[in-house]
Amino acid sequence: MLTLTQALHDQIVAHARADHPDEACGVVAGPAGTDRPERFIPMLNAARSPTFYEFDSVDLLKLYRDMDDRDEEPVIVYHSHTATEAYPSRTDVSYANEPGAHYVLVSTADTDDAGPFQFRSYRIVDGVITEEEVKIVQ
Repeated sequence: MLTLTQALHDQIVAHARADHPDEACGVVAGPAGTDRPERFIPMLNAARSPTFYEFDSVDLLKLYRDMDDRDEEPVIVYHSHTATEAYPSRTDVSYANEPGAHYVLVSTADTDDAGPFQFRSYRIVDGVITEEEVKIVQ
């Protein structure tokens, strides 16, 4: 189960909506070994695409060095789908190289901000997708 604060949830959704119609992407880091998401880190989608996301390699290297310096790890790796449901694509699965991370997908297919949106979390290990419950706390 993924447990995160309402504030982190809202930041992820806001980033996904702000970058629409392109996919948004980012990380929520937390203290190593705790599975506790704490630090929201929005990233630039280097692909600038509505159907694909890619972390900039230089930004990603800086992020991992910064997390190492802070004794953190990626607890959540998130991105948005702009026209489809919040379910990992084959490409998403091939990019999932953090077996301990929660992979959060937000669908921004509903862009009027009035209707429901999908916020779902998965574990992706060795190509196997397992959806998990999301618990939002204050």
